[in-house]
Amino acid sequence: MTTAALLLSGGASTRFGGYPKALVATGERSAVRRMAEIALEEGLDPIVVVVGPHHHPIADALRGIDVELVDSENWVEGRTASVQSGLRAIPPSHDVLLWPVDHPFVSGRTIERLGAARDTDDLGLWFIPTYRDANGHPVLWKERVREEVLELRPDAPIRALIPELGPQVRRVAVDDPGVLANIDTPEAYREAYDAWLARRED
Repeated sequence: MTTAALLLSGGASTRFGGYPKALVATGERSAVRRMAEIALEEGLDPIVVVVGPHHHPIADALRGIDVELVDSENWVEGRTASVQSGLRAIPPSHDVLLWPVDHPFVSGRTIERLGAARDTDDLGLWFIPTYRDANGHPVLWKERVREEVLELRPDAPIRALIPELGPQVRRVAVDDPGVLANIDTPEAYREAYDAWLARRED
């Protein structure tokens, strides 16, 4: 099954003081560039990056990489509106890896692990990486989930679909604390960055 990457960077980064989280440093690369390059290395296609008010600086950070930028005109309505904008740019025959820019320190091995879980599970639809039994990001959706997300109200939380899918939501254990490292604030970013540097493998 072909898998598309949906990199989500459509918000205003309000809790980050207005600075785009997509542009924070992850070693020598910006967060969004690291994520896009890992997606390319893992063979994901297409790679769609949803942007909002920070379109131009994010586009500059991704210069030279084969990605498609999609403007989320309704980003103020919430994350679901931005996800829906990106999904509409992805061919319907594709599974989707949803990777928010809030989690830029995920290892490429985690992407591989999610894909392997999907490939060997005919019944599972929604694959969530877990580290020490805590759910993280990115998540991998099969096509049916994608269609159900598109049917949600733009201001409805995507997680509302999880109880409906029940046992078809699979949790995939990974050895990657990056799946839990949410950089919502500058303080959280510095903590996550230091932890990533200490274990850095890619």
